[in-house]
Amino acid sequence: MAVEELQSIIKRCQILEEEDFKEEDFGLFQLAGRRCIDEGHIDQLLEIIQNEKNKIIIRNMGWNLVGPVVRCLLWNDKEDDKRKDYFLMLDLLVKLCNPKELLLGLLELIEEPSGKQISQIILLLLQPLQKVIQKLHNNKAYSVGLALSTIWNQLSLLPVPYSKEQIQTDDYGLCQCCKALIDFTKPFVEEIIHAKENSLENEKLKDELLKFCFKSLKCPLLTAQFPKQLEEAENDPLWCFASEIVGFLLAIGEPFSRMIINHGKKKRIWKYLEFEEEEDKQLADSMASLAYLVFVQGITIDQLPMVMSPLYLLQFNMGYIEVFLQRKEESVFPKGLELLENGLLRIEDNSLLHQYLEIKSFLSVPQRKKGLAMLQLYINKLDSQGKYTLFRCLLNTSNHSGVEAFIIQNIKNQIDLTLKGVHYNKWFMGPQLVSLLDLVLILPEGAETDLLQNSDRIMASLNLLRYLIIKDNENDNQTGLWTELGKIENNFLKPLHMGLNMSKAHYEAEIKNSQENSHDVQKPKDICSVTVCGEEIPNMPPEMQLKVLHSALFTFDLIESVLARVEELIEIKTKSTSEENIGIK
Repeated sequence: MAVEELQSIIKRCQILEEEDFKEEDFGLFQLAGRRCIDEGHIDQLLEIIQNEKNKIIIRNMGWNLVGPVVRCLLWNDKEDDKRKDYFLMLDLLVKLCNPKELLLGLLELIEEPSGKQISQIILLLLQPLQKVIQKLHNNKAYSVGLALSTIWNQLSLLPVPYSKEQIQTDDYGLCQCCKALIDFTKPFVEEIIHAKENSLENEKLKDELLKFCFKSLKCPLLTAQFPKQLEEAENDPLWCFASEIVGFLLAIGEPFSRMIINHGKKKRIWKYLEFEEEEDKQLADSMASLAYLVFVQGITIDQLPMVMSPLYLLQFNMGYIEVFLQRKEESVFPKGLELLENGLLRIEDNSLLHQYLEIKSFLSVPQRKKGLAMLQLYINKLDSQGKYTLFRCLLNTSNHSGVEAFIIQNIKNQIDLTLKGVHYNKWFMGPQLVSLLDLVLILPEGAETDLLQNSDRIMASLNLLRYLIIKDNENDNQTGLWTELGKIENNFLKPLHMGLNMSKAHYEAEIKNSQENSHDVQKPKDICSVTVCGEEIPNMPPEMQLKVLHSALFTFDLIESVLARVEELIEIKTKSTSEENIGIK
């Protein structure tokens, strides 16, 4: 019945001119054609499509059959004997139908699915889509841009596989799609490369291809994980995709040096390439991703001019490093550290001039709670004034006891090098050091400071003070410590004494309460709460709470023992100096 209806419609349309086709004809053709497919009359439908007499009708109306055919290929059993007929029908429709209508129809089909079906339909339609676009001689650039944008929007919804196992299983098909997308894009890139003239249409095509490359650098490549070894990388689908994308940029864009550096100076990357506002916001992520692929992964790094100094390369990469470190994804943050490490390892120790810290990103990048090993490498590269400036900045802004303790240990190391005569360093002696010690030997909130939360910093400060007392005699006073001793006692030692007494009393009371409460507990699984430093410890078994409280007391005892040793050394040193002065008189 459906076949007869379709033949009736075709017979009526055969006597009409193309421009005389009515909207009603299109609707009836579509309805009857779909019924033929649904009822399995594939052989008859193929005969109708291949009939030369129906050429004009199929050209104008046949694209309506693409959707039903594609759905049959996607949802029917892969063992279906008719699959080869469906593929043949799809190829014929792509060959015979109006390419403009086909383009829109195929893109609508790509936009429909979600989840794992996204990759399935993209893999099915990329090759037909490529053939359709290549048949379009006018507005090819617009068609390529529309297709790439539609495909990318769908692929960006898929999760990026991280582990080797996830990449191998490729559950959502992202890796397969990336490979297929390169095959889809390559002919258009080659068309630009081999173009004999820079026509406006070629410039527009180049523009669309570059936009796609930068979108790909953002997603999936910004968050993608790559193997550490080159041998493994070359077999990794996402690394291969990255290599191809960077290769496209190199082939149709300007040199990387101008590309990366110009963006850092807020210039347009190419004179003809303009981004929409939202695309421009994403460009920083894309450029950071590109810098990582070039400098850390080494993709086409041989294209960079050798005249660029390591300091210069580090300078313009700092902005991209900051982009990585500001991201929250666990897979992105380490890339910033890798890019920073890559730049720092090219530079000799103590050679990174302090003037570079005037660049905002140089100061902000180390202000992180992770990557202390990288921070140490960064410190090693700075000159003395740069180290001094960075230490002051981090002590003022970090608000992290562990980071501050790390900085204080570095200050001690710099003082030690100077006192040992390795090299004279005015920044860690005398007035400059005294100014730095004002930030170190102080309790931020006096006796009310949370000693447990700040224990790392306090222990590091006490150890630094103990070192200074031992190494610097009062008569020499190379560090300036002894003239500042009164201030140190008032701002640091006395408040620390008071804080320890209050904290120990508080925790001892909490231990007593916890022990008394535990006697009233009837069931071993019961839980209770304890307030520590104004905050309630999360509910836990009494025995565990006691361990927490005793651990805190142990920390206070440790601080108290070091404090006692510092005060003992001060007394010994000052007494010895007084006796020497009396002897001299």
